[in-house]
Amino acid sequence: MSQTVRRAIDILEFIARGPRTQTEVGDHLGVHRSTALRILESLTDGGLARRLPDGRYAVGHRLAGLAQLALEQFGLKEIAAGHLRALGEHSGHTVHLAALEGEIVYVDKVDPVDGVRLYSQIGRPVTLHTAGVAKAILAHVPRASAEALLATCDFAPHTGTTITDPAAYRKALDETRARGFAVDDGEYEDYVNCVAVPVRDSGGEVIAAVSVTALKAKADLAALERDVLPELTATAQTISRELGWRP
Repeated sequence: MSQTVRRAIDILEFIARGPRTQTEVGDHLGVHRSTALRILESLTDGGLARRLPDGRYAVGHRLAGLAQLALEQFGLKEIAAGHLRALGEHSGHTVHLAALEGEIVYVDKVDPVDGVRLYSQIGRPVTLHTAGVAKAILAHVPRASAEALLATCDFAPHTGTTITDPAAYRKALDETRARGFAVDDGEYEDYVNCVAVPVRDSGGEVIAAVSVTALKAKADLAALERDVLPELTATAQTISRELGWRP
């Protein structure tokens, strides 16, 4: 890599952390301010940096646009895959990734090596009123979007704990939003339960959710919340950050 390119990269990383003066950039690089100015002017001409009214330099709008285009080349599934596998290995339970794509669908799944495989299938829609991932997403999207999705839900009973009343379900979404994670207490299959946490994009919008689902005989909800939820939350946050989210 040429010295000029290396310095340009160093400058971009430096001004990305906050606007800097020409002198500050020169001191950071260990070069004369005239050398710093020459590179800053080239970056500004290319739209990668911009000169503020007070004379300091900040990242340019073109750089922000390029960053967004770059993020779009890294799909949610590709970014999440390794983190999901690690979570599955550590927890010993089934891990799901679901995304909001017009409807909420499963986009990835990690089965336990020596465990029972669950009914869920990649590419299939989730059952809105039972799935933890659905609650984790619907609790955080705009209310109008949630209501549009719920208008297609039949709230059919599957087990004794299925939420079949729309008002009760909306209350469950409020509770999910307040505590930061969702649960499925055997609401589709009475022998499994799960906890789920939302995933955010670069704009802070919830676009997906990650869940850990366990056989109740291996881990009930209390055990999942105690033993799995911390790592699940950290995993969802890591995926969100790699998508560009900043708390």
